[in-house]
Amino acid sequence: MNQPPRVGPSGRPRGADVGAAVLDVDALIDDRGVGIIVCCGSGGVGKTTTSAALALRAAERGRRVVVLTIDPAKRLAQAMGIEALDNTPRPVTGVDGGPDGGSLDAMMLDMKRTFDEVVESQASPEKARQILENPFYIALSSSFAGTQEYMAMEKLGQLHADARAEGSYDLIVVDTPPSRSALDFLDAPERLSSFLDGRFIKLLLAPAKGPLKLVGAGFGLITNALTRLLGAQVLRDLQTFVAAIDTVFGGFRQRASKTYALLQDEGTAFLVVAAPERDALREAAYFVDRLSADRMPLAGLIVNRAAVPPAGDLSADEAMAASERLRRSDATSTTAGLLRLHADRTRLVEREAWLRDRFATSHPQVPTAVVPALATDVHDLDGLRRVGSLLGGDDASG
Repeated sequence: MNQPPRVGPSGRPRGADVGAAVLDVDALIDDRGVGIIVCCGSGGVGKTTTSAALALRAAERGRRVVVLTIDPAKRLAQAMGIEALDNTPRPVTGVDGGPDGGSLDAMMLDMKRTFDEVVESQASPEKARQILENPFYIALSSSFAGTQEYMAMEKLGQLHADARAEGSYDLIVVDTPPSRSALDFLDAPERLSSFLDGRFIKLLLAPAKGPLKLVGAGFGLITNALTRLLGAQVLRDLQTFVAAIDTVFGGFRQRASKTYALLQDEGTAFLVVAAPERDALREAAYFVDRLSADRMPLAGLIVNRAAVPPAGDLSADEAMAASERLRRSDATSTTAGLLRLHADRTRLVEREAWLRDRFATSHPQVPTAVVPALATDVHDLDGLRRVGSLLGGDDASG
């Protein structure tokens, strides 16, 4: 039974995102021209669950899908019934691919392993060994700021190239890194390039790249100072690493540029995932603006875990007034408490709708899908199917 519209803080019908175009998620994942879907958003908004649910729904609608997650909590592996995800795609069992033969593989980015694979593919065995064993490389590949985001792009490029060569997948779903800014992966290649192209690194490379007479006495003074500061062995390790990595980093830049162009291609779709909260939607607005500035193809906004309207037609004010009357009488306090809960939930739903409406007013070109909050956490395929069903616009009570 349809409920009559209720007025929210904006004076518009409660629960309706007035002015917001509706994001048709099923049309997106059914579009065979879309080969990559990138889910981005601030931390804690449900990107991993959304990515997995999208991937599962696409697979069960006939796509051959791989989902790449960079989530360190490993919830995706648990939800998909896989004991452990690693840097290699693993098939997910229990997926009903239907007559079109849909399938789903899942993987979790291993940052260091991906970096190692790049080095091994670009350098001779001896040069690769020198790099992989160098303590500065070990630190860089494990903890340098931006390395995880860079390797996420590297792995995406590998998956896309393999898919085209082997025909193994026709859709890649990417769960972006849990960075402070989930779009850091767009900047990571430039930041890593800047580090390795920086003045200090060039200085360390100077003896290997030019005659000593061109380097001059100034370099000797700097080297002596660094030796006293770092120690001779540390400086040698650093110089060895820089000289070795310089021979392979050109390939890094080239592939990063290709992957960046791939992200801008019309076969890629970005989905911004947000919670129905002021700060999260403000961050979502930043993502939308940044994607637009970088000419990335934005498919829409997913507002995750939206409050579900309470049953009944009482407004928040009516519920609170009734609760107050009961409190002053001798009636049971339980009923008064339930009425207050009804009022609180009603106001929450109204506030969330108002926030979404405000976002739509500022970004009318962004289609939006609203996913109601579930009563329980998602921990298996059935839970992911439920989220996918809600993403597809199926009835929230189904």
